[in-house]
Amino acid sequence: MKFGLRKPSIKKSISARTTGRAKRAFKKAVIPGYGKKGMGWIKNPKKAAYNKVYKKTSFSIFDLFK
Repeated sequence: MKFGLRKPSIKKSISARTTGRAKRAFKKAVIPGYGKKGMGWIKNPKKAAYNKVYKKTSFSIFDLFK
């Protein structure tokens, strides 16, 4: 488990920004429950718990400027 400052990844940042809106809209239309709050706990509770703790114990360098 990571504690403290997260190292930013340029590649992942660009990938997240360029994932198409059409792709997300298509998934939302086809897959029931896609993009709904709390679906991670139903699909994979172990990963959802890990992500919740990770989000609370680490921070990005960009959070320092907020």
